[in-house]
Amino acid sequence: MNIDIISDVVCPWCYIGKRQIEAALALYAQRNPGAEKPHVAWRPFQLNPQLPVEGMSRQDYVVQKFGAARSKDIYARVAAVGVEYGIAFAFDKIARQPNTVAVHSLIALAAAAGPHADELQGRVKEAFLQAYFLNGVDLTKTENLVAIATAAGLDRAKVEQCLVDPQSRQAVEQEDQRARAIGVEGVPFFIFNGKLAVSGAQGPQALLDAMRQAETALA
Repeated sequence: MNIDIISDVVCPWCYIGKRQIEAALALYAQRNPGAEKPHVAWRPFQLNPQLPVEGMSRQDYVVQKFGAARSKDIYARVAAVGVEYGIAFAFDKIARQPNTVAVHSLIALAAAAGPHADELQGRVKEAFLQAYFLNGVDLTKTENLVAIATAAGLDRAKVEQCLVDPQSRQAVEQEDQRARAIGVEGVPFFIFNGKLAVSGAQGPQALLDAMRQAETALA
């Protein structure tokens, strides 16, 4: 079972979606004892590809995208769902809205780490989600990206090289464009065995059902 998850680290629903797929995978393991663990790959998507490398003020971003009044209702709804999955969103701590290409390049770097790449990539993804949504870390600063990635298990030298490598940025942008080309407009977006897709944070049971359907289609 291959599961590709297209998402962005500045998308709160993507964080919720991560918890939901984790719960779905736990259910899958319970109901399929001895089955091979599904391969999970985190794929890039930029909610705001137009943002400059230095990002912009979070307050300005929110007002421009949602409006000051509407954003409060949106965040309240997301925060309430987050509590259900153990995520204590701290939107008030976020001061900077980043361009996420650099972060995605580091998540992709983790995917090439060898036999334990799935676990490492999951840790790196989680580390950036936590840093942004729980601690309000500025993801436009290189020193912060290096600190987060290395604490999650990536090699410092490789992280630093990745962040200055234009090909790493280009690879992320190309994969982002491929996602849009197949019709991805919102994230999280789950693809099971390259055949069955689920869009949005649909819940663990819906994701488990999709896994079963994908297996049936493959049989």
